[in-house]
Amino acid sequence: MLRQRPVSRPSVSASLPEFPWDTLADAKALAASHPGGIVDLSVGTPVDPVAPLIQDALAAAASAPGYPATAGTPRLRESVVAALERRFGITDLPEAAVLPVIGTKELIGWLPTLLGLGPADAVVVPELAYPTYDVGARLAGAQLVRADSLTQLGPQSPALIYLNSPSNPTGRVLGIDHLRKVVGWARERGVLVASDECYLGLSWDAEALSVLHPSVCDGDHTGLLAVHSLSKSSSLAGYRAGFVAGDPDVVAELLAVRKHAGMIVPTPVQAAMVAALDDDDHEKVQRERYARRRGMLAPALRSAGFTIDLSEGGLYLWSSRGEPCQDSVAWLAARGILVAPGDFYGPGGARHVRVALTATDDRIAAAVERLAIPTAP
Repeated sequence: MLRQRPVSRPSVSASLPEFPWDTLADAKALAASHPGGIVDLSVGTPVDPVAPLIQDALAAAASAPGYPATAGTPRLRESVVAALERRFGITDLPEAAVLPVIGTKELIGWLPTLLGLGPADAVVVPELAYPTYDVGARLAGAQLVRADSLTQLGPQSPALIYLNSPSNPTGRVLGIDHLRKVVGWARERGVLVASDECYLGLSWDAEALSVLHPSVCDGDHTGLLAVHSLSKSSSLAGYRAGFVAGDPDVVAELLAVRKHAGMIVPTPVQAAMVAALDDDDHEKVQRERYARRRGMLAPALRSAGFTIDLSEGGLYLWSSRGEPCQDSVAWLAARGILVAPGDFYGPGGARHVRVALTATDDRIAAAVERLAIPTAP
Protein backbone atom coordinates (compact mmCIF):
# COMPACT_ATOMS: atom_id res chain seq x y z
CA MET A 1 0.00 0.00 0.00
CA LEU A 2 1.41 3.36 -1.02
CA ARG A 3 1.91 5.66 1.97
CA GLN A 4 1.84 9.38 1.45
CA ARG A 5 4.64 11.48 2.84
CA PRO A 6 3.49 14.13 5.32
CA VAL A 7 3.02 17.53 3.77
CA SER A 8 5.25 20.23 5.18
CA ARG A 9 3.25 23.37 5.90
CA PRO A 10 3.43 26.34 8.22
CA SER A 11 1.36 26.22 11.39
CA VAL A 12 -1.12 29.07 11.74
CA SER A 13 -1.65 28.35 15.42
CA ALA A 14 2.10 28.66 16.06
CA SER A 15 1.92 32.31 15.04
CA LEU A 16 -0.80 33.05 17.59
CA PRO A 17 -0.38 33.74 21.30
CA GLU A 18 -1.51 31.19 23.85
CA PHE A 19 -5.24 31.55 24.48
CA PRO A 20 -5.17 33.81 27.56
CA TRP A 21 -7.81 32.07 29.65
CA ASP A 22 -6.03 28.73 29.26
CA THR A 23 -3.29 30.18 31.47
CA LEU A 24 -5.70 30.66 34.38
CA ALA A 25 -6.00 26.94 35.17
CA ASP A 26 -4.14 27.11 38.50
CA ALA A 27 -5.97 30.21 39.71
CA LYS A 28 -9.28 28.69 38.63
CA ALA A 29 -8.55 25.48 40.53
CA LEU A 30 -7.67 27.48 43.66
CA ALA A 31 -10.86 29.56 43.39
CA ALA A 32 -12.95 26.44 42.78
CA SER A 33 -11.60 24.89 45.99
CA HIS A 34 -13.33 27.56 48.09
CA PRO A 35 -15.99 26.00 50.34
CA GLY A 36 -18.64 28.22 48.81
CA GLY A 37 -17.55 27.46 45.25
CA ILE A 38 -16.04 29.71 42.63
CA VAL A 39 -17.29 33.17 41.72
CA ASP A 40 -16.07 33.47 38.14
CA LEU A 41 -15.60 37.12 37.19
CA SER A 42 -12.86 36.42 34.66
CA VAL A 43 -14.87 36.24 31.43
CA GLY A 44 -17.52 38.64 30.16
CA THR A 45 -20.00 35.92 29.29
CA PRO A 46 -23.69 36.63 29.90
CA VAL A 47 -25.43 34.60 32.60
CA ASP A 48 -28.98 35.96 32.44
CA PRO A 49 -31.79 34.25 30.52
CA VAL A 50 -32.60 35.23 26.98
CA ALA A 51 -35.81 37.24 26.86
CA PRO A 52 -38.81 35.02 25.91
CA LEU A 53 -39.73 37.22 22.95
CA ILE A 54 -36.30 36.52 21.43
CA GLN A 55 -36.55 32.79 22.09
CA ASP A 56 -40.00 32.75 20.51
CA ALA A 57 -38.71 34.52 17.39
CA LEU A 58 -35.88 31.99 17.08
CA ALA A 59 -38.26 29.06 17.39
CA ALA A 60 -40.78 30.51 14.95
CA ALA A 61 -38.07 30.72 12.29
CA ALA A 62 -36.68 27.24 12.98
CA SER A 63 -38.10 25.74 9.78
CA ALA A 64 -35.57 27.35 7.46
CA PRO A 65 -34.26 24.77 4.98
CA GLY A 66 -32.81 27.24 2.49
CA TYR A 67 -29.56 29.18 2.61
CA PRO A 68 -29.70 32.42 4.59
CA ALA A 69 -29.02 35.82 3.04
CA THR A 70 -25.43 36.85 3.73
CA ALA A 71 -26.50 40.50 3.62
CA GLY A 72 -29.25 39.82 6.15
CA THR A 73 -32.96 39.85 5.51
CA PRO A 74 -34.51 43.20 4.57
CA ARG A 75 -36.38 43.06 7.88
CA LEU A 76 -33.13 42.66 9.84
CA ARG A 77 -31.40 45.51 8.04
CA GLU A 78 -34.42 47.72 8.71
CA SER A 79 -34.35 46.81 12.42
CA VAL A 80 -30.62 47.54 12.69
CA VAL A 81 -30.99 50.99 11.16
CA ALA A 82 -33.99 51.82 13.36
CA ALA A 83 -32.35 50.58 16.57
CA LEU A 84 -29.11 52.49 15.93
CA GLU A 85 -31.07 55.70 15.48
CA ARG A 86 -33.42 55.11 18.41
CA ARG A 87 -30.83 53.92 20.92
CA PHE A 88 -27.69 55.76 19.87
CA GLY A 89 -28.71 58.73 17.72
CA ILE A 90 -27.08 57.41 14.53
CA THR A 91 -28.80 58.96 11.53
CA ASP A 92 -28.58 58.88 7.72
CA LEU A 93 -27.58 55.22 7.63
CA PRO A 94 -28.86 53.37 4.54
CA GLU A 95 -29.98 49.79 5.01
CA ALA A 96 -27.31 48.67 2.52
CA ALA A 97 -24.69 49.96 4.96
CA VAL A 98 -25.34 47.26 7.57
CA LEU A 99 -24.23 43.64 7.55
CA PRO A 100 -24.94 40.85 10.09
CA VAL A 101 -21.95 38.88 11.37
CA ILE A 102 -21.47 35.64 13.26
CA GLY A 103 -20.70 37.44 16.52
CA THR A 104 -18.40 40.43 16.55
CA LYS A 105 -15.38 38.40 17.65
CA GLU A 106 -15.54 36.62 14.31
CA LEU A 107 -15.62 39.91 12.42
CA ILE A 108 -12.78 41.45 14.43
CA GLY A 109 -10.68 38.32 14.11
CA TRP A 110 -11.03 38.29 10.32
CA LEU A 111 -11.47 41.97 9.44
CA PRO A 112 -7.85 42.64 8.37
CA THR A 113 -7.94 39.52 6.19
CA LEU A 114 -11.33 40.40 4.71
CA LEU A 115 -9.94 43.83 3.85
CA GLY A 116 -6.94 42.27 2.09
CA LEU A 117 -4.34 43.59 4.53
CA GLY A 118 -0.93 41.96 4.72
CA PRO A 119 2.69 42.38 5.84
CA ALA A 120 3.02 45.87 4.38
CA ASP A 121 0.06 47.13 6.43
CA ALA A 122 -0.13 48.31 10.02
CA VAL A 123 -3.13 47.84 12.31
CA VAL A 124 -3.40 50.23 15.26
CA VAL A 125 -5.05 48.96 18.45
CA PRO A 126 -5.45 50.57 21.88
CA GLU A 127 -2.53 50.12 24.28
CA LEU A 128 -4.85 48.08 26.49
CA ALA A 129 -7.01 46.08 24.14
CA TYR A 130 -9.24 43.11 23.56
CA PRO A 131 -6.80 40.35 22.49
CA THR A 132 -8.68 39.53 19.27
CA TYR A 133 -7.48 42.78 17.66
CA ASP A 134 -3.95 41.37 17.90
CA VAL A 135 -5.08 37.96 16.66
CA GLY A 136 -6.79 39.50 13.63
CA ALA A 137 -3.63 41.36 12.65
CA ARG A 138 -1.56 38.18 13.04
CA LEU A 139 -3.95 36.10 10.93
CA ALA A 140 -3.54 38.63 8.12
CA GLY A 141 0.22 38.82 8.61
CA ALA A 142 -0.11 42.56 9.27
CA GLN A 143 1.95 44.67 11.65
CA LEU A 144 0.47 45.52 15.06
CA VAL A 145 0.91 48.94 16.67
CA ARG A 146 -0.33 49.74 20.18
CA ALA A 147 -1.15 53.43 20.56
CA ASP A 148 -3.70 55.54 22.38
CA SER A 149 -2.47 58.84 20.95
CA LEU A 150 -2.14 59.84 17.32
CA THR A 151 1.16 61.54 18.15
CA GLN A 152 2.59 58.11 18.95
CA LEU A 153 2.19 57.12 15.30
CA GLY A 154 4.50 59.81 13.95
CA PRO A 155 4.57 59.89 10.14
CA GLN A 156 3.21 56.35 9.90
CA SER A 157 -0.09 55.91 8.06
CA PRO A 158 -1.65 52.61 9.10
CA ALA A 159 -4.29 50.79 7.08
CA LEU A 160 -6.71 50.30 9.97
CA ILE A 161 -7.30 51.91 13.37
CA TYR A 162 -9.38 50.21 16.05
CA LEU A 163 -11.31 52.20 18.62
CA ASN A 164 -13.12 50.63 21.57
CA SER A 165 -15.40 52.76 23.72
CA PRO A 166 -16.44 51.85 26.36
CA SER A 167 -13.26 49.86 26.49
CA ASN A 168 -12.60 46.23 27.17
CA PRO A 169 -10.81 45.87 29.58
CA THR A 170 -10.71 49.29 31.23
CA GLY A 171 -14.19 50.69 30.69
CA ARG A 172 -12.69 53.93 29.43
CA VAL A 173 -15.10 56.11 27.46
CA LEU A 174 -13.60 58.19 24.65
CA GLY A 175 -14.85 61.78 24.60
CA ILE A 176 -16.21 63.54 21.56
CA ASP A 177 -13.04 65.58 21.03
CA HIS A 178 -10.91 62.43 20.97
CA LEU A 179 -13.26 60.70 18.54
CA ARG A 180 -13.43 63.70 16.20
CA LYS A 181 -9.65 64.02 16.21
CA VAL A 182 -9.20 60.36 15.24
CA VAL A 183 -11.83 60.60 12.50
CA GLY A 184 -10.28 63.77 11.04
CA TRP A 185 -6.74 62.38 11.20
CA ALA A 186 -7.79 59.12 9.54
CA ARG A 187 -9.70 60.83 6.75
CA GLU A 188 -6.77 63.05 5.87
CA ARG A 189 -4.72 59.90 5.31
CA GLY A 190 -7.30 57.53 3.86
CA VAL A 191 -7.18 55.26 6.93
CA LEU A 192 -10.16 53.06 7.85
CA VAL A 193 -11.48 53.40 11.42
CA ALA A 194 -13.25 50.40 12.98
CA SER A 195 -14.99 51.27 16.23
CA ASP A 196 -15.82 48.32 18.47
CA GLU A 197 -19.02 49.48 20.18
CA CYS A 198 -20.38 46.33 21.77
CA TYR A 199 -20.57 48.09 25.17
CA LEU A 200 -22.03 51.32 23.81
CA GLY A 201 -25.30 50.92 25.69
CA LEU A 202 -23.49 50.51 29.02
CA SER A 203 -22.35 54.03 29.93
CA TRP A 204 -22.16 54.72 33.67
CA ASP A 205 -20.08 57.80 34.49
CA ALA A 206 -19.63 59.30 31.01
CA GLU A 207 -21.68 59.38 27.81
CA ALA A 208 -20.38 57.02 25.13
CA LEU A 209 -20.91 58.04 21.51
CA SER A 210 -20.72 55.99 18.35
CA VAL A 211 -18.16 56.94 15.75
CA LEU A 212 -21.17 57.16 13.41
CA HIS A 213 -22.96 59.74 15.57
CA PRO A 214 -23.43 63.01 13.63
CA SER A 215 -21.65 65.00 16.35
CA VAL A 216 -18.56 62.85 15.75
CA CYS A 217 -18.55 62.39 11.95
CA ASP A 218 -20.78 65.27 10.82
CA GLY A 219 -23.14 62.76 9.26
CA ASP A 220 -20.48 61.43 6.87
CA HIS A 221 -19.74 57.73 7.39
CA THR A 222 -16.93 57.54 4.82
CA GLY A 223 -14.04 55.46 6.11
CA LEU A 224 -15.88 54.46 9.29
CA LEU A 225 -17.18 51.15 10.60
CA ALA A 226 -19.09 50.58 13.83
CA VAL A 227 -19.11 47.02 15.18
CA HIS A 228 -22.08 46.06 17.38
CA SER A 229 -22.95 42.96 19.35
CA LEU A 230 -26.17 41.67 20.91
CA SER A 231 -24.18 39.45 23.29
CA LYS A 232 -24.17 41.96 26.14
CA SER A 233 -27.31 44.04 25.56
CA SER A 234 -29.57 41.03 24.93
CA SER A 235 -27.57 38.12 26.45
CA LEU A 236 -27.18 36.55 23.01
CA ALA A 237 -23.55 35.41 23.20
CA GLY A 238 -24.74 31.87 22.53
CA TYR A 239 -26.57 32.99 19.40
CA ARG A 240 -23.46 34.60 17.82
CA ALA A 241 -25.42 37.69 16.80
CA GLY A 242 -23.73 40.90 15.77
CA PHE A 243 -23.49 43.36 12.92
CA VAL A 244 -21.25 45.98 11.35
CA ALA A 245 -22.46 49.29 9.96
CA GLY A 246 -20.94 52.37 8.36
CA ASP A 247 -19.28 53.23 5.07
CA PRO A 248 -21.51 51.63 2.38
CA ASP A 249 -18.57 50.95 0.07
CA VAL A 250 -16.58 49.13 2.76
CA VAL A 251 -19.64 47.19 3.89
CA ALA A 252 -20.25 46.16 0.28
CA GLU A 253 -16.67 44.94 0.02
CA LEU A 254 -17.04 42.90 3.21
CA LEU A 255 -20.30 41.45 1.91
CA ALA A 256 -18.71 40.39 -1.38
CA VAL A 257 -15.91 38.52 0.39
CA ARG A 258 -18.17 36.99 3.02
CA LYS A 259 -20.48 35.61 0.31
CA HIS A 260 -17.57 33.66 -1.15
CA ALA A 261 -16.36 32.52 2.28
CA GLY A 262 -19.79 31.36 3.48
CA MET A 263 -19.78 33.68 6.49
CA ILE A 264 -23.55 33.74 6.99
CA VAL A 265 -25.72 34.30 10.06
CA PRO A 266 -28.34 31.51 10.26
CA THR A 267 -31.91 32.49 9.37
CA PRO A 268 -33.38 31.74 12.84
CA VAL A 269 -30.68 33.86 14.46
CA GLN A 270 -31.47 36.71 12.08
CA ALA A 271 -35.12 36.50 13.16
CA ALA A 272 -34.07 36.54 16.82
CA MET A 273 -31.93 39.61 16.14
CA VAL A 274 -34.97 41.41 14.72
CA ALA A 275 -36.90 40.70 17.92
CA ALA A 276 -34.02 41.90 20.08
CA LEU A 277 -33.43 45.06 18.09
CA ASP A 278 -37.11 46.00 17.95
CA ASP A 279 -37.63 45.72 21.71
CA ASP A 280 -35.91 48.18 24.05
CA ASP A 281 -37.59 47.01 27.26
CA HIS A 282 -35.55 43.83 27.70
CA GLU A 283 -32.36 45.76 26.92
CA LYS A 284 -33.17 48.26 29.68
CA VAL A 285 -33.82 45.43 32.13
CA GLN A 286 -30.43 43.92 31.31
CA ARG A 287 -28.70 47.26 31.73
CA GLU A 288 -30.33 47.64 35.16
CA ARG A 289 -29.02 44.21 36.16
CA TYR A 290 -25.47 45.21 35.32
CA ALA A 291 -25.86 48.57 37.06
CA ARG A 292 -27.06 46.80 40.22
CA ARG A 293 -24.13 44.38 40.19
CA ARG A 294 -21.69 47.21 39.57
CA GLY A 295 -23.18 49.08 42.51
CA MET A 296 -22.56 46.07 44.74
CA LEU A 297 -19.10 45.09 43.57
CA ALA A 298 -17.32 48.43 43.15
CA PRO A 299 -17.55 49.57 46.80
CA ALA A 300 -16.61 46.07 47.99
CA LEU A 301 -13.42 46.14 45.91
CA ARG A 302 -12.52 49.60 47.21
CA SER A 303 -13.08 48.48 50.80
CA ALA A 304 -10.75 45.54 50.16
CA GLY A 305 -7.94 47.92 49.13
CA PHE A 306 -8.42 48.12 45.38
CA THR A 307 -8.59 51.27 43.33
CA ILE A 308 -10.91 51.35 40.34
CA ASP A 309 -9.45 53.25 37.41
CA LEU A 310 -11.33 54.51 34.37
CA SER A 311 -14.30 52.10 34.23
CA GLU A 312 -16.70 54.83 33.11
CA GLY A 313 -18.70 52.29 31.12
CA GLY A 314 -18.81 48.69 30.01
CA LEU A 315 -18.97 45.42 31.91
CA TYR A 316 -15.72 45.53 33.85
CA LEU A 317 -14.02 47.15 36.82
CA TRP A 318 -10.37 47.89 36.05
CA SER A 319 -8.90 47.36 39.50
CA SER A 320 -5.49 47.51 41.18
CA ARG A 321 -3.91 46.88 44.59
CA GLY A 322 -0.66 48.49 43.45
CA GLU A 323 1.01 45.13 42.92
CA PRO A 324 1.74 42.77 40.01
CA CYS A 325 -1.53 41.61 38.49
CA GLN A 326 -0.78 37.94 39.04
CA ASP A 327 -0.46 38.60 42.78
CA SER A 328 -3.90 40.19 42.77
CA VAL A 329 -5.29 37.23 40.82
CA ALA A 330 -3.89 34.86 43.45
CA TRP A 331 -5.19 37.01 46.34
CA LEU A 332 -8.70 36.95 44.91
CA ALA A 333 -8.52 33.26 43.95
CA ALA A 334 -7.75 32.42 47.57
CA ARG A 335 -11.14 33.94 48.33
CA GLY A 336 -12.84 31.91 45.63
CA ILE A 337 -13.00 34.79 43.14
CA LEU A 338 -11.52 34.39 39.66
CA VAL A 339 -10.60 37.49 37.65
CA ALA A 340 -8.54 38.22 34.53
CA PRO A 341 -4.99 39.57 34.93
CA GLY A 342 -4.45 42.91 33.26
CA ASP A 343 -1.45 41.74 31.25
CA PHE A 344 -3.86 39.72 29.09
CA TYR A 345 -4.64 43.05 27.43
CA GLY A 346 -1.19 44.51 26.94
CA PRO A 347 1.95 45.38 28.93
CA GLY A 348 0.25 48.45 30.39
CA GLY A 349 -2.08 46.20 32.38
CA ALA A 350 0.66 44.60 34.45
CA ARG A 351 -0.63 46.02 37.75
CA HIS A 352 -4.37 45.74 37.19
CA VAL A 353 -7.01 43.03 37.05
CA ARG A 354 -10.24 43.03 35.08
CA VAL A 355 -13.26 42.19 37.22
CA ALA A 356 -16.38 41.32 35.22
CA LEU A 357 -19.95 42.13 36.22
CA THR A 358 -21.20 39.02 34.45
CA ALA A 359 -22.30 36.85 37.35
CA THR A 360 -25.71 36.37 38.87
CA ASP A 361 -26.81 38.58 41.75
CA ASP A 362 -26.26 35.83 44.30
CA ARG A 363 -22.69 35.15 43.07
CA ILE A 364 -21.89 38.86 43.10
CA ALA A 365 -23.24 38.95 46.66
CA ALA A 366 -20.95 36.03 47.53
CA ALA A 367 -17.97 37.91 46.12
CA VAL A 368 -18.89 41.00 48.14
CA GLU A 369 -19.06 38.92 51.30
CA ARG A 370 -15.66 37.32 50.65
CA LEU A 371 -14.02 40.65 49.89
CA ALA A 372 -15.03 41.80 53.38
CA ILE A 373 -12.97 39.00 54.99
CA PRO A 374 -9.54 40.44 55.91
CA THR A 375 -7.62 37.18 55.45
CA ALA A 376 -8.12 34.19 53.22
CA PRO A 377 -10.15 31.39 54.78
